[in-house]
Order: sequence, then structure tokens, then C-alpha cells
Amino acid sequence: MSPAAAPLATPETDTQTMTEPDLPWLCIVWDDPVNLMSYVTYVFETVLGYGRARATELMMKVHTEGKAVVSSGERDKVEVDVKKLQTAGLWATMQRSEG
Repeated sequence: MSPAAAPLATPETDTQTMTEPDLPWLCIVWDDPVNLMSYVTYVFETVLGYGRARATELMMKVHTEGKAVVSSGERDKVEVDVKKLQTAGLWATMQRSEG
């Protein structure tokens, strides 16, 4: 008879230190009654680096649908985008992606 192997010890998991995977975050720009459509397009070009066509497309989505997701990624990156857009006078927020 061969000796039985001792069970492996499993370290206890501290649930306080476990975190969810860092799901991508979304930067959302909301329609506002203040900024001109041309200015919003300009901000998307200069702050986010989009070309004219993409910046115009996003601006139109904000204008017609009331909001648009203009960037996404890790929390730190999206926080920076939100701050830059707010500094430029746009109504920007962030939220966790649902997927």
C-alpha cells in the first residue's frame, strides 16, 4: 500500500482584499443648452484627438440622442478624459461598462 498524500493546504482568502476585475469605464458627454455644436466638435477633435468626421458624428449623437459615449478604457484614463472635457465646458461623466 502506498502512503496517502497529505491534502494541500489552501490559503484562506480575505474577501476584503479581493476586487472585481477592472471593467472598462465609459466617458459620456451629455447634451447641454450652452455649447454650440461646432464647439463640441472642436473639443472632441482637440481634446480627444478625433478626426473631423468622427468628432462630428459623436457631436450629432450627443445633439440628437442627448448623450454619447466618447471614450472608454481603464478608470484612470477615463477620469482624465472626463476632467479634460469638463475643463473645456462640456457636461461629461463616467460610468462602468455593463459588459
